[in-house]
Formats: sequence, C-alpha cells, structure tokens
Amino acid sequence: MAKILIVDDQRNMRTLLAMLLRGAGYEVDEATDGVEGADLGAKGAYDAVLTDLRMGSSDGLSVLRAVKEANAMTEVIVMTAYGTIESAVEAMRLGAFDYIQKPIEEPELLLKVERALQNRKLTGQVQLLATEFKERYRFENIIGRSQPIRDVLARIVKIAPTDATVLITGESGTGKELVAKAVHANSKRADRPFVPVNCAAISETLLESELFGHARGAFTTAVSARKGLFEEADGGTFFFDEIAETPLTFQAKLLRAIQENEIRRVGENKAISVDVRIIAATNQELLSSVAEKRFRQDLYYRLNVARFNLPPLRMRREDVPLLFQHFLDKYNRKMNCRAKAGEGVIEALTQYDFPGNIRELENMVEQAVALSSGGVISNDDILPAPTQPKRVGADGVGRALADVVDDAERHAIEAALRESEGNREKAADVLGISATTLWRKMNRLTIVYPPAG
Repeated sequence: MAKILIVDDQRNMRTLLAMLLRGAGYEVDEATDGVEGADLGAKGAYDAVLTDLRMGSSDGLSVLRAVKEANAMTEVIVMTAYGTIESAVEAMRLGAFDYIQKPIEEPELLLKVERALQNRKLTGQVQLLATEFKERYRFENIIGRSQPIRDVLARIVKIAPTDATVLITGESGTGKELVAKAVHANSKRADRPFVPVNCAAISETLLESELFGHARGAFTTAVSARKGLFEEADGGTFFFDEIAETPLTFQAKLLRAIQENEIRRVGENKAISVDVRIIAATNQELLSSVAEKRFRQDLYYRLNVARFNLPPLRMRREDVPLLFQHFLDKYNRKMNCRAKAGEGVIEALTQYDFPGNIRELENMVEQAVALSSGGVISNDDILPAPTQPKRVGADGVGRALADVVDDAERHAIEAALRESEGNREKAADVLGISATTLWRKMNRLTIVYPPAG
C-alpha cells in the first residue's frame, strides 16, 4: 500500500483529499502547514507528497526541498490556485513531478497520483538495475593477471570518470563489450542507461530510424512517431559494436550527432538535443578501412580519442587457467553440476591458440560441463577437433579437415586478388562475398597482397 502525505493549511481541503485517497486504497498522513509538512517529509517515509504551494510563512517549496533531500525518489505533486501557475512551474523545475489546479476534481487527482507512483516505481527499478550493473561490471571483475590485462584495467581507471569518446579494437571474442560496460559502470553516467547496438545486425535501411527515431508518416510503416535509441540513451552511454559495418551515408549523420550533441528523427527537421557518451568497437583495422574509402577519416579521428586495443587470448596465455575456472564455476552453478578438470586439460588449453578468443573458451567450457562423463572433463570433452591427432591421408601426409579448407580458401583468395590486381572490392565480387568478409578471411589466413618480397 502506497503511503501519501497531504500538506495543506486549509482543513476542509485536507480532509477531502485524505478521504478521496483513502477511498482509493492509499495510506494517508496529514500535515496542517508547511512547517509540519517539511518535518514529516524530511523523514523520507512517503511514496508521494501532495502539497499546497501557498501556506503562510512556510510554503510548498520548503516542503518540496525537505522531501527531495530526504529521499529523491519520493514524488511531489504541488497544488495551486488559479493565477499561480508560474509558481507551479518553478516547483517542477526544482523536482516536483506534476502540479494540479484547485478546485481539484477526483478523477484528475487519482490519475496524477497514480502516474507519480508509477514513475517512482520505475525510477526504483532503474536504480536497482544500475546498482546491479555497476556490481556486475566493475573493472575488478575483468578476469586476468597478465600484463596486457593489467594495462587495460589501468586505462579503464583513468578513462571511465571522464566523458571522453572511446574506441575499442581487437579480434572477435576478446571482450570489447565487457570493457565498454566496465567503462560505463565506473563512470559518472553509471545510473543512466547503457544502450548497446550491433551495427552489423541492423539493415542499412533501418539503421537511421532505429538510432535516431522517426516521425509519423516518415515511411510506409511509420504509423506513429518513435524515439530512437539515441534518445533512450540520453544522459548515459551509447555503445556501437561493429562500427565499421555502418554505411558511409550514416557515418556522416553519426559524425554530426557526436559533434553537435543533437539528432534529427527521420522525416523531421527539428533538432533534438542528446547527451550521450559514445563508445565504439570494431574487430577491423579502421585505418585500412579509411584508406579503402569504406570508413570516414573524420569520424575515425572523432572516435579515436581514448583507445583500447584488446589482446587476443593467445597473447595472454597465463590468464587461461583463471578464465577456465571462472567459466567452470559459472556453468556448474547454472547446470547444477560439479564438473572439474581432468589431468592435462589446463596444460592443453594453455597451448591452444583460441582463434575465437574468450568467447570460444566459454563455449568450450559450457559444452564440456554438459557432456563430461563422471564429472571429470577430459581433453576429448573440451579440446576442438584441430588439436586432436590428425588422420593420415592416402598421400601419407597428416592433414586436418580445417587445414584443407583453409588452404582451399587461401588459394581462391590469392587467385582472385591476382585477377583483380589487388583491388579488394573486385576480388570480393569474384568470390561472391562482401569486402568485409574478404578482409576478415585475409586477416585470419594471414594473406598479404601483394606478397612481401
């Protein structure tokens, strides 16, 4: 049952309001003037306060200040007589939720009180989520003792409290989003939203509408106006994952949004101010994308203010045992198991290169916990096929299937590059893949064109 305080020096009005609110199921206390209202409100025990603005020597603004200092989540509705709207507006500027004019109608009163209580509940949920977010993504929770990870943690400590734009680079699966969340969780924006978007998962035609919103009728299916994700992130942090996947036309609009701190919904000319911190991540080499005219140079420099370059797991092998144990504990709890590593498993994992990095290790541990027999994880349970003994083919040479596939891809890519005289876009067309996919395959297979020497 919500608890409400009524503050009014007019007894009849106070009694009427109390009767209406009690009839609606609320618990109600009454204060006879602003002094008593401020004293009761300062105890912070109310979900909402309904206070008159003009009450002699101590007005409703004094009540408002006392209530908000005691508990910022308590919602205050101010009551005002005709001709004092300016005072009500001033009260709202100081933190009041709403105002209501006398004479007061019961339906309007109950509606405003209900909305105030709903807002209080939502605010409480947001604060709870923010607390959980900060606890989960404290930088202390980034696992590792290697020097590369210590360097990343030290940089988070320096960068997080600022509002600097952040660019995070690294191979897929190295934990770029985890670092972005740690930066947000340790920033002054931690109580505001963290809004992530995977640019590769949204089609080019929808990207602008999703991020900036749209006006009613902006396109065929826009039956109503809609706020974009940028507006949802106002006051918080916006995380662009796979930023290199955005088209050049969108990059120009994003650059303006970052520079001017404002956006325009699709189909509208009116600018909307937004206050967001930008964190972007990519597994691509953006300078190469700039050179190939696939990424705007001015946007690159705008994003590359505070840089994190996350090391692949093969460059921090001493962290593998810690990460393994972390994921083992996680999935033992989740599956109600007691699996443990068998003899030689940790040593074998430490020697593995993990092309999928931390994401691959987590997936391996999850599968091993689910499939291990007798609660003991063996090499066969966790190590991927390429690390197992290779079969000998008809020519007497031991080759894993993955090696054969890699060789075939390498041969096809090199042939396409020769045919297109090194033009990656033409080579991608020849191969029937996108230029981005070609770049990733070249990076994975360590293909350099033209060949060195």
